[in-house]
Amino acid sequence: MTLEQLNAADRDEFVALLDGTYEHSPWIAARAAEQRPFKTLAQLKAAMAGVVREASLDEQLGLIRAHPELAGKAMVTKRLTAESTNEQSKAGLTDCSPEEFARLQQLNAAYNARFGWPFILAVRGPRGLGLTRAQIIETFARRLENHPDFERAECLRNIHRIAEIRLNDKFGVTPVLGQQVWDWAESLAVHSDPGFKEQGQLTVTYLTEAHQACAAQLRQWMLDGGFDEANIDAVGNVVGLYRGSDPKAQRLLTGSHYDTVRNGGKYDGRLGILVPMACVRELRAQGRRLPFDLEVVGFAEEEGQRYKATFLGSSALAGHFDPAWLAQQDADGITMAEAMSAAGHAAAMPAIEALKRDASAYRGFVEVHIEQGPVLDARDLPLGVVTSINGSVRYLGEITGQASHAGTTPMGSRRDAAAAAAELVLFVEQQAAAMQDVVGTVGILNVPAGSINVIAGRCQFSLDLRATTDAARDALDGAVREALQAICQRRGLHFKLDRTMSATAAPSDPALQARWEQAVQALGLPVFRLPSGAGHDAMKLHELMPQAMLFLRGGNAGISHNPLETITADDAELCVQAFQQLLESFE
Repeated sequence: MTLEQLNAADRDEFVALLDGTYEHSPWIAARAAEQRPFKTLAQLKAAMAGVVREASLDEQLGLIRAHPELAGKAMVTKRLTAESTNEQSKAGLTDCSPEEFARLQQLNAAYNARFGWPFILAVRGPRGLGLTRAQIIETFARRLENHPDFERAECLRNIHRIAEIRLNDKFGVTPVLGQQVWDWAESLAVHSDPGFKEQGQLTVTYLTEAHQACAAQLRQWMLDGGFDEANIDAVGNVVGLYRGSDPKAQRLLTGSHYDTVRNGGKYDGRLGILVPMACVRELRAQGRRLPFDLEVVGFAEEEGQRYKATFLGSSALAGHFDPAWLAQQDADGITMAEAMSAAGHAAAMPAIEALKRDASAYRGFVEVHIEQGPVLDARDLPLGVVTSINGSVRYLGEITGQASHAGTTPMGSRRDAAAAAAELVLFVEQQAAAMQDVVGTVGILNVPAGSINVIAGRCQFSLDLRATTDAARDALDGAVREALQAICQRRGLHFKLDRTMSATAAPSDPALQARWEQAVQALGLPVFRLPSGAGHDAMKLHELMPQAMLFLRGGNAGISHNPLETITADDAELCVQAFQQLLESFE
């Protein structure tokens, strides 16, 4: 099938050509037909997802209920559609053991009893090859715990993924570049720190053996893929260079980090290295040179997991590597300088200072990153253009009152530190919700030596306040500190508040942001703009040169810093294509 056929067909022919894309639901294609012409397959997919998103609740539930149960009666009696038969057989559901079949029947019954519709899962998985039966059963059991509204949305997202794979089959499309990115991420994830690897968890912290193995692997992939140079620098950054036709032209800098949080995901940071690697591989295969050098950096450290230093790799390029970091010790008492020396690095400031880039030699820095949030996934959008990286401020605080007997102290005579902290938590939530483009979080609450029958005399807490602009961050900051003072004064309490971190907002460079927007438009996708609530290496490069970011949708409601972090090969393909469009825009 071709888009030309679809665009030229009358409405009934259009619906007939897309028959089976959405299970027993031709109304989706019928409404999408009104949005023709479609210039890309991605645009068609987005249009059909949009039809479902704008449909009534009854129509959405009808779509969900049109799907068969996994390994259910329809499969046993061979009443599945051809598409569903293909998908369930590829996932091995037609070859279940008696124990697996019984477990699936149990889960089907429990799920229908809880939600009133069949469990929907794109069983061909994020790469399209099929999930294992163990993965299907594990996902089934996990999603049984979801809230009904969330689970309904998750079913619809899986239906869109099913439709996407079916459309690929109809159009004879394979996301080769996206599959390469996905496969690289899988291969890189075999390296994990001791204690985590044995449990099947991904943890790669600064300059461990797993970290050095990742660096060596990235360097080799760069060389194999056509980079002219690939080296590991004095702090462990992997730096690849694909030379352009004009050596005097300003370079474009890109990349992200390859370290991870403990028990993290496979795509946080790493996506921003692998996507430009795929672009370079394609350029070399085509025998093409850009009119400028492309420099791709796998930053050695961003997460601050082994040492308190964060953005270590990008700080070195920005010229802001703090010499005091070298003396920091990890949990085993190993200093950063000792870890560097053991990894074969100079562990000396002259070598590190030499890594600072000359801003005048660069067009700017661009970064691709998984969103790490639910916004794109909720809107059925594969790509989003970042407008700003939020500024933030963090505090550790303690409220002090009077510990006293829970049974004998009248309510009006209490100096309860925990109650004051609870009041502060609610104020942060309400104030942040009332202001535009800000978020506030109390992630730590602790009553030292607390007891069930003792009024809390002390309560320790944290504050994490973020906003798209420094002005908005500071406004929230001021309001929270003022509220804390008022709460404690009214309750007869004292408090301490220590600022532990402050980061300025990093608004995207308008010209670079516009190039990302044009790249997304060229794929036939709507341009959706959103801020980044998380910190990124682009924040550090922002201190030196213009920067702009592109977000890729994460599955499982955008969860990140978690083993459930996931992307699809199709979304990765669009990300590579967007990066290619960006590169072309500079020519």
